[in-house]
Amino acid sequence: MRRILLGAAMAAMLAGSGVSPALAQGNPFQPLVYVNDSAVTRYELDQRVRFMQLLRAPDSDPASAEKALIDDRLRLFAAKQMGITPSNEQIDAGLAEFAGRANLGVEEFTAELARAGVERQAFRDFISAGVVWREVVRQRVVPQVRVTDAEVEQELKKIIETPRTTHVALSELIIPAPTGQEAQAMQIAESLVQNVRSEGDFAAAARRYSATPSAENGGRLPWTPLANLPPALQPIVLSMKPGQISQPLTVQGAVVLFFLRDTRGTLRPGAREQVLDFVRFRLSGAAEANRIAALSDTCADLFIHARGLPAEQIQRQTLPQGQIPTGEALRLAVLDDNESTVISYGGAVTLLMLCKREPALLAAETPPATIPVTAEGAEGGQDGQPAAADPDALPGRDEVRSMIFNRKVGQAAESYLAELRSNAIIRRP
Repeated sequence: MRRILLGAAMAAMLAGSGVSPALAQGNPFQPLVYVNDSAVTRYELDQRVRFMQLLRAPDSDPASAEKALIDDRLRLFAAKQMGITPSNEQIDAGLAEFAGRANLGVEEFTAELARAGVERQAFRDFISAGVVWREVVRQRVVPQVRVTDAEVEQELKKIIETPRTTHVALSELIIPAPTGQEAQAMQIAESLVQNVRSEGDFAAAARRYSATPSAENGGRLPWTPLANLPPALQPIVLSMKPGQISQPLTVQGAVVLFFLRDTRGTLRPGAREQVLDFVRFRLSGAAEANRIAALSDTCADLFIHARGLPAEQIQRQTLPQGQIPTGEALRLAVLDDNESTVISYGGAVTLLMLCKREPALLAAETPPATIPVTAEGAEGGQDGQPAAADPDALPGRDEVRSMIFNRKVGQAAESYLAELRSNAIIRRP
């Protein structure tokens, strides 16, 4: 199930929203498509389109709604094959959770749906497919997903190396929605979301529909600090990639769209600093050094060749770049992990091998300290107030592991659904 981009705005969307009329006249229960001999009817498609339009979902056109219904049939088919049947309690919990996103109870939510011509059964079917699919994923997909320490390490490096957005270049399109014309304005906005593919498309639409002075400039706004945007808008913008259009945002008297042209950002303090783990092996001649280098795939291999030699001849150190002698630092700069180089200036020869290069922030990472709790149970900042979160702090390894795990589960679930689709018998009458 899709989460609504604008979150708590769902209630406002439901109130007074307009939806398209029925898809066609004639027998509403006429099968449109069969999925493994389970029919999707014209009536179900009409209900799903209406429901998605009420939620301001991006894929609320008939073709997308039909695809979603086909996928729901595949989810139910997979659940049936595995003997999974949702209980009434599970479905009721799903109905309550979904309605709660709009700060409504189930009865209030379904009453709002009914006013727009969406029956409770359409809502229940939507939830039921999601409930059984979660159980299918839990039983079939989750046990196969593993997250390695190396994946966690790589993700942390990516977080450190990715600039945090500080400024955004947005274009705006504000469609007037006076009383009685809200539905028409939303239909225009939804059509633009479906059809805008570039900044040029958005600029043309802004010149045609937008009611702000920026329309003359294709809706382009100047570079803006992210912190200057309204707090409710910041997470929406951060969830977008350059070249993307936002979902419609309902405000008083208007429907607003944004196009993200570009972003600027800065790295965390210290993100460019590195710590090197390396071995320095002093040998009598270049030939011997090159021989050992050719036989050694890892830093540990070097110590095998150093058996019986004085300890001072071979050292393994982990140092910040700035603390490594310049000559050695230059040679290490061009090496990847477990690569070596031989330094010979006519006298003693040094074999250098880089064991590992990592960001200093990652090398210095320690488990988060336990925050003291006062007698009243408040976290121990001053006067019993919670300590402010450090915006430069890295997420914990457990948090990153969970993030990777959820991402891999989602990808695996989509792959399984695609497999079900390719193996299904999907036909039209």
